[in-house]
Amino acid sequence: MTDTLFYSPEINFNPQLPEIESYHCVKVLRMKSGDKLTVTDGKGYFYNCTLLDANPKYSTVSILNRVRAFKKWNFNLQLAFSPTKQMDRNEWFIEKATELGVDKFIPVISSYSERKEIKTERLKKTAISAMKQSLKSYLPEIDEPIKFHDFISIPFDGKKFIAHCHDLPKKPLVQSYIKGQNALIIIGPEGDFSKEEVNEASKNGFIPISLGESRLRTETAALVASHSIHVLNNI
Repeated sequence: MTDTLFYSPEINFNPQLPEIESYHCVKVLRMKSGDKLTVTDGKGYFYNCTLLDANPKYSTVSILNRVRAFKKWNFNLQLAFSPTKQMDRNEWFIEKATELGVDKFIPVISSYSERKEIKTERLKKTAISAMKQSLKSYLPEIDEPIKFHDFISIPFDGKKFIAHCHDLPKKPLVQSYIKGQNALIIIGPEGDFSKEEVNEASKNGFIPISLGESRLRTETAALVASHSIHVLNNI
């Protein structure tokens, strides 16, 4: 496997790099025909290839072999979050959480959400970049935004948690999660969830949790939550 990873979701059927990847390969890295490179489809495979046509718009490759790369975590981790007003903070969180290892991101619009719409294409580009940077073969899913009341009724095969700062019954995440469990964690906006939302989520099977004594920004809380799950699974 080479040090630089490229992404081509359909490489198994079409041995060609997308235009943005071709440009990076040829114009930025100055790779030439005959050079070796590694490509991932984002679905759990690495492809060791030889560059055939070094074209900045549509580079073609010859696949030498395909290697199955199993996830480095044996549980399903999904993070639901209320998008922050500043888009760069959402992108920062997606980048760092992808590097850690997350299976799905779900933007959720709650009562106090500052941002009611979000362009998931920008987040997907950030996730692709982070996947490549961290040499992973799995690209996390990024759902389209969904309203809080619709989201909490969606079934999930695992434990569901809602983090909040209200003076309501809750336990630290480290006391509520059991190693190996699939986990879905929802993080609220800067103004937190409303108490009504916390109660409604609890009625739908979400376990109220705390992420510590400090009051955290949305993106920080989401990153703490995902990191905590990975740490608990490595104890």
